[in-house]
Amino acid sequence: MRSVTPELAKLAKLVFSSPSAFLGFGFGSGLSPFAPGTMGTLVAVPFVFVLKSQGAMGFWISLSLLFLLGIGVCTHLSRKLGVHDHAAIVWDEMVGYWLAVAFVPLQWHWLLAGFILFRFFDILKPWPICQIDKNVGGGLGIMLDDIVAAGFTLILLDAAQRFL
Repeated sequence: MRSVTPELAKLAKLVFSSPSAFLGFGFGSGLSPFAPGTMGTLVAVPFVFVLKSQGAMGFWISLSLLFLLGIGVCTHLSRKLGVHDHAAIVWDEMVGYWLAVAFVPLQWHWLLAGFILFRFFDILKPWPICQIDKNVGGGLGIMLDDIVAAGFTLILLDAAQRFL
């Protein structure tokens, strides 16, 4: 049996301390000791069906509100943890994934392609994502680099839909 580190115990206690922590840690998925950003993105997948069931306008209104909520949540948690973009904060990955698959059909292969491409760009952080990650502070910076990673994913998924 693996022992729980003091850091993980602190984070686990924090998850249920407030609604913002519960959301920011991706309903607890951010506590994963292995690839918390990927786990947060994985948790986001089923919510795509809920978001897209609202129709185009409902989807975009919801996504905009979730992005704005994320700025506040990520700002609050990063201050509380004393770390700019703590790995356990995964709300940005969730919102980024929802944006990444905004224009694809709700079919497993498109959602999987979106997942893989989004994680690729979010992990590697090519320019300008790396610049945003380094130079834009607070919750806006935490959210924005994932939004740009989603933009890269959108472009590739759009090209794939046109040519496949």
